[in-house]
Amino acid sequence: MVKYLLKKSYQRKNFKEIEFDDLWNKDGVFTTMWIYNKPPKILFFNPHIENLIKSLKAYKIYDKTIKSKILKVISENIDKTKSYNHLLRVALNKKIISISLRNRVKPKRKFGIKLVHYKRVKPEYKNLKYKKILGYLSKMNTSKEDIALCVKDKIFETGTSNLLFVKKNKIYSPKNKYYRGTNIKFYEKKFNIIKKDIYLKELNNFDEILLVGSGKGVVSTSYILDRNWRRKKTKVFNSMYKTFKKEFKKEKYIFN
Repeated sequence: MVKYLLKKSYQRKNFKEIEFDDLWNKDGVFTTMWIYNKPPKILFFNPHIENLIKSLKAYKIYDKTIKSKILKVISENIDKTKSYNHLLRVALNKKIISISLRNRVKPKRKFGIKLVHYKRVKPEYKNLKYKKILGYLSKMNTSKEDIALCVKDKIFETGTSNLLFVKKNKIYSPKNKYYRGTNIKFYEKKFNIIKKDIYLKELNNFDEILLVGSGKGVVSTSYILDRNWRRKKTKVFNSMYKTFKKEFKKEKYIFN
């Protein structure tokens, strides 16, 4: 069960506060951002908002005032004098904006993934149809495990992050049918990432498997549950981690 440090919901039409609704499994979209430090920074804040607006338009629940309302609800609920290391979630449907804060779970060095045969609803978007995924994650220690979503003979993403695969120092990501998050878009600007179908039968050919996401940053997978795969190298992970840490340090404060 998620323990919230903050949870509020507002009517979109008049900004009136209502009983909290996390909106899970309803028709709508969300984004999760890493908020940290004092005064607070939000990692990749503008790209997160841009991605959220794009999804709102795709789901036909966008209006011209929504960006200012999103910024207002974040600004009014963040304590500028507090030190953070949390995940900030903003979720919207046609009638409601919800905001919540929970502790960020730091991934362990020994981290595994479990293959699960499941396709998200409209996987190209960060929609709220997460009931089955949340069911899997609720039974796991998410500091050291995640589920990897597979359809037929291909692997696409995890329950929380994008996936990158490394073979002979070349980096690959699945070709399509998954949500390209803010963090993977950041890495696509810094590294040459080749898009290709990733087949389950090929997994043993990869030296590294990396998780890239808002809550995790970048994580090196140590093993795959119920598979013979074990990490062989960490060269690309080390390079990506250094790149991530530089960006983490130079991110600007957003509440001045």
